[in-house]
Amino acid sequence: MNSIYRGRLAPTPTGHLHIGHARTFWIAQQRATAAKGSLILRIEDLDQARCKAEYYTDLVEDLAWFGFRWQEGPEVGGDHGPYVQRDRLPFYRQIWMQLRQTGALYPSPHSRQDVARALSAPHEGDREIIFPPELRPKTLPSPNNNLDEAHTVNWRFWVPDGEVIAFMDQNLGLQSFTAGQDFGDFLVWRKDGFPSYELAVVADDHAMEISEVVRGEDLLLSTAKQILLYRALNWPIPCFIIAVYLVFAAAFLAAGVF
Repeated sequence: MNSIYRGRLAPTPTGHLHIGHARTFWIAQQRATAAKGSLILRIEDLDQARCKAEYYTDLVEDLAWFGFRWQEGPEVGGDHGPYVQRDRLPFYRQIWMQLRQTGALYPSPHSRQDVARALSAPHEGDREIIFPPELRPKTLPSPNNNLDEAHTVNWRFWVPDGEVIAFMDQNLGLQSFTAGQDFGDFLVWRKDGFPSYELAVVADDHAMEISEVVRGEDLLLSTAKQILLYRALNWPIPCFIIAVYLVFAAAFLAAGVF
């Protein structure tokens, strides 16, 4: 990973920005500034059903009005573009092929109804819905370079059941999740030809040389899944930090916003 600090703002244009976005983005900017590093704006617009052009325009204007400044991004340019995920689909296909070569992926034709029928009651509610191991294939398929496969079926990452995925959060300290218990096999590619959130974020953070990821607490579990993708691709893993409210308030006070 690049020794120069590189952080990022990664909004999704599915609605107007709210206080949670402001908290996360402000901390990302403060950390980039303190480290004399760079901040990258990346638009994560892969959700075709919910992402709207008008939200994209609004969020860029709102970020600028709020006082955010980035050194690379859609309107600024830079050496790591394009900075809009919809324009990066050929790149994601290449990464999907790399993952296929590791032997960690398998095609998953099962619908949401199939998964729901196989789930037991304890997995319902607020907990992560664990993909049932009985819906896995008996063996992983042999890797190949057939891109057409990506457009006919969903693809999942086979997690190492029972392995503890641990990482250090810069705010919360040591975090750990157990594969197969806290989360199961997760989607990396959808049959509509789009990557999952996990694959796209890992691919982009690596390609854009992001050294630290500031994220909301709702993405804590997602970090463990992303670490598995980093490992499978033999890529360096960035640092992670949860944007907790107290840090946000302290940053605002230091900046004279309150």
